[in-house]
Amino acid sequence: MYVLDCKFFHYINQFYDHKRLNAFFRSITHLGGAAATISIVLLLIMITKGTFQVTAIASAISLTVSHLPVALVKKMYPRKRPYLVLESSQVMDNPLTDCSFPSGHTTAIFSVVTPFILMYPILFIVLLPIGIMVAILRVYLGLHYPSDVLVGSLLGSSTGIICIHLLSGGFVY
Repeated sequence: MYVLDCKFFHYINQFYDHKRLNAFFRSITHLGGAAATISIVLLLIMITKGTFQVTAIASAISLTVSHLPVALVKKMYPRKRPYLVLESSQVMDNPLTDCSFPSGHTTAIFSVVTPFILMYPILFIVLLPIGIMVAILRVYLGLHYPSDVLVGSLLGSSTGIICIHLLSGGFVY
């Protein structure tokens, strides 16, 4: 499994040579960061009403809850980031040095977008590609293995599903 993970990592990371795209890609990947996800859900909670506000609250709870297992798993399975162990990995300046498994950025973006996708399926067209881009870019930037982002997306999505079902009384449009 690890060999396959490394092959997929190298396949995606090899495109890092496209330096003109890297600044844009770094911006996109930060959509899964703490500052962006927390700011977005708090803003939506404050400026919206009704079902949309409930969905934003579910996203905020999902974001909070999903990071408990992320922190626990990172401590239990301290996997080094791929750029630290794989030769010919390419990575941005000042990369993260904490553990890579699972991807916190990917967990965050999927925990935030999943409640909105479930409550407003039309948003699927915009939100799912954003989540997928954040996940792929974590690998592209040399910070995560594909399995890190896969587990992060599953963890974030699962938490989002549970939170929106609890807050909407099990009723999803």
